[in-house]
Parts: sequence; C-alpha cells; structure tokens
Amino acid sequence: MSGTIGDNVYRASGVIASAAGGGLDWQTIVTGSTLTAVAGNGYWIDTTSNACTITLPDSASDGDEIMFVDYARKWGTNKIILDSNGLNYQGEDDSYDVEYETDGTALHIVYSGATNGWIPTLDKTVEDVPSKGNSEGIFGFGTDGTKTGVTNLVSNAGVVASDVNAVGTARSTPAACEYGGDKGIFGFGNDGSVTGVTNLVSNAGVVASDVNAVGTARDGLAACSYGGDKGIFGFGNDGGEVGMTNLVSNAGVVASDVNAVGTGRSALNATEFGGDKGIFMFGYDSPVTDITNIVSNTGVVASDVTGVGTARRSVGACGYGYDKGIIAYGYTTTNVTLTNLISNTGVLQSDGAGAGTARHWVSGTQYGNDKGIMALGTGYTGVSNLVSNSGVIASDTAAVATAKAYAAACSFN
Repeated sequence: MSGTIGDNVYRASGVIASAAGGGLDWQTIVTGSTLTAVAGNGYWIDTTSNACTITLPDSASDGDEIMFVDYARKWGTNKIILDSNGLNYQGEDDSYDVEYETDGTALHIVYSGATNGWIPTLDKTVEDVPSKGNSEGIFGFGTDGTKTGVTNLVSNAGVVASDVNAVGTARSTPAACEYGGDKGIFGFGNDGSVTGVTNLVSNAGVVASDVNAVGTARDGLAACSYGGDKGIFGFGNDGGEVGMTNLVSNAGVVASDVNAVGTGRSALNATEFGGDKGIFMFGYDSPVTDITNIVSNTGVVASDVTGVGTARRSVGACGYGYDKGIIAYGYTTTNVTLTNLISNTGVLQSDGAGAGTARHWVSGTQYGNDKGIMALGTGYTGVSNLVSNSGVIASDTAAVATAKAYAAACSFN
C-alpha cells in the first residue's frame, strides 16, 4: 500500500448521535500494534506505546459499521493506520494508506457498497474535558518577623506539610499562580525593597532558583491563572499603588508590563473561575475598596466593578468546586472572617459569615482538584482553614508550618 489519505473531518450538520456507534458491540481496550476489525464492533484504541495498524474486513455488506475511538488521546503521537483489505475506502482502492493522527478522534465508518466502500459518517475530534484543577498546593515566602523563603506543601487531602527551605530569595508580600496546567510560579515581593524576582514551581512542588522578571518590581500584588494554562500578575505597590499587569505564558515566562484598565491598588488578591478566567478583588487604594476586575480567557483585564461585599484589603482567595472561587478574611478597620463566593460566571456574591480566626494577609490555594485551603495570616499564625467543594470554610486547623503572614500560594499537580 502506498500514498496517504489523511484526516478527513466530517463537518456536515445533522449527524444523529445514536447512529454513531449506538448499536455496536464494544470490545476491550486495544493496546497492540495490530488489530483485525470485525463489522458491528466498536474499538477503544490506545496508542500510548505504539501505532496501531487496523485491518478491515475483506468482505462487507451495505450498512456494516465499525467505530474506532482514541482511548488515551494519543493518536497525534502514535497514529492508527487502516488497511481496507481489498475493499474501497472513500472511493479509493486499498493501494492507499488511510491514516488518522489527531488526538481525541472518534471515527465511525459504514460500508456503502463496492463503489465507494467504507465511508466515515463521523470523523471528529472530541474536545478534552476542561481542567479539573490541581491536586496539591504550596504556600511560600512571607515573614514571621524576619523575611523567609520557607515553603510548605499541601497534600491532596489538604494536609499542610512541615517547612522546606526554598531556593529563592527570602521575601514578603509576593504573589503566586498556576501556569502550564500543572505548575506554579511565585513572583515579585519585598526583600527589603520591592523586587521583580520570580521562582517556578515544578509539577512535583519543587521551587526553582531566582529568575529576574521583566516586569516592574513591586509588592502587595496578586496573581491568578487564566486560559486554562497561563497566568497573570497584577496591580501592587512600587512606591505607589499601580494597575499594571504581567502575563505568564504556559511555559512560565513573565511578559513585560501592560497598563491595566482597573484602579491601581495593592493588598488585593485574585483567583480563577469558570475554568479559564480570573478575577482580581478588593485591596487598598486609600482607603480599602471593594473593586473587582474580571480577567478574560485571553488575559485581558476588564474595568472596575464595585458595590458587592464589604470593602477590605489583604483577603485570602482560592478556587473551589472546579469552576468557582471564594474570598475570605481581610481587614476593614479590624480583622474579619467575612466570605464572598464567586460564581462560575464571575459574579461576586454578598457577604457570608465565614469561620475560623479573623485575620488578614491570608494565603489561599486549591487542593484535591475541587477544594481549597486558606492559611497563615497576621499575628504570625500557622492556622489553616479548609474550603469544601461547595465553598464552606471549616474551623481552624493548627498547621505544621511556621507561623507567618504576607505569604503566597498556588497549586500544582
């Protein structure tokens, strides 16, 4: 066999789902390099380790059907090759190789007779499901009276581990967010003066050495992910409150300053929502404020929205429930335990009572894929508070971590 017929995506409208494999006899997962297909069957083809050559029946009747599905979304790495075994395929004889090499393909073929032979009635890439959040987290940096580079991992059960000495420069009031879908980054802060240093976090929770960021050195900023695999640092103080942002690529590269639409402020926080968007919330612009700014799935910061929730600064924030967010605690003219839930469309809800010790400069991150954790805070406390997948904050847990405040946190996988 020679020549190639590549992916031919069937784009006609009106495909009836039940016609695509509804009455097929589905077989066990195929991992081998060859398969002899039988009409009337459906096959999960796992090409994680190797390509798979599939031999079609050497005879067929009109209306015979077979379906093949990319079980592990690896056909782009290791393709499948169909040998039409003497029959035509889309009107071409079996001197042609029929190859499918796109991740996530679902292929349903029906025999139409001798002239055109096997014809795909469905040849479609099935989108991957939205990210379901990372399973572990990390708290890092801050001060316990002395600026520190200590980090603490958070397990997929929400347990905070003992101190790990970080590689990065000891500093307070940095920000952190996820990037690349499974990694994190700490950035900026104050090590005696404002700094632009960043530190990448691997998908195993290992903190890398300092990288000098492109963006303006500042502290008291916030960060969140957007677009499913990228991040954004925003706002802060470089001697005065600023509204600038810096995008983080899916490879962890921090871009140069972008002037944000929102009001310049510091001592704010941010979190993801909706699976691919973010929101900056509250902060200090003399005095405390209830301003929020939505971040689109392309990293564009929207103009100010006000009027919901008690104005305050230095709140904690994290995601929960896969696609929603929560802010909690903070400082008005005193420490509070107030909470505000954020819907999966970015709508900030009115105040809830919260739980645990009232404090500010709290850090928060996801864990366990769909839950969150708030920890640390002023008074140099080590307490943590778990957030359920329905957004309920639990009472205090005494953490193993060194009591501190002005830290940051992010998740990783």
